[in-house]
Order: sequence, then structure tokens, then C-alpha cells
Amino acid sequence: MIQSIGFCQFTDSFRDMGRKDQFSYQGLRALFDYLVEYEESTGTPVELDVIALCCEYCEFDDLAEVQESYTDIESLEDLQDHTTVIECDNGHIIIQSY
Repeated sequence: MIQSIGFCQFTDSFRDMGRKDQFSYQGLRALFDYLVEYEESTGTPVELDVIALCCEYCEFDDLAEVQESYTDIESLEDLQDHTTVIECDNGHIIIQSY
């Protein structure tokens, strides 16, 4: 059974699961927009599993913070060659963990 949700329900789901601080507000917006675009472009529905999303995606303040965790990354383009990168309006970066 598939149910479409909006951004408010998306953010409420993170709060309800005790994960309201997992992503910034802008990070949640960017992740939501990315998932909606993915659904539309592939025709594949995405299940809202807050815990799985928190395990699969991670938000960093900037590229320098990413490089602290992934020492083999030299640039944003290099990071994009390794994984999905979602840029946020606040300058943060969300990556799909790899």
C-alpha cells in the first residue's frame, strides 16, 4: 500500500522517530526533494523508512568535514564520482554513505 506524503509529514516522521536532529531543516528539504525527484524519474516509489534513511544518508557541514571521514576525497567532483551527493541551501552536503 502506497501513501503519498508532503514535506510536513516527512519532517514529522523524523521527529516522531526521535530523529529530528539527524538532518538540518534545509537538509531534510533537500533529501525530500531528492527522493521525490528520484520517484518521478524512475517511476519507483520510495518507502519512507526514517531509520533506513538515517543509516543510508549523512549530512556534513561542508566538504572539509566530509574529507575528515573520507580521506580519499579531494574535491566535490571526486565525491560525486563515489556516491550520491545532495547539496543543501545552507551549504551543507548530504551524501549516500559508502
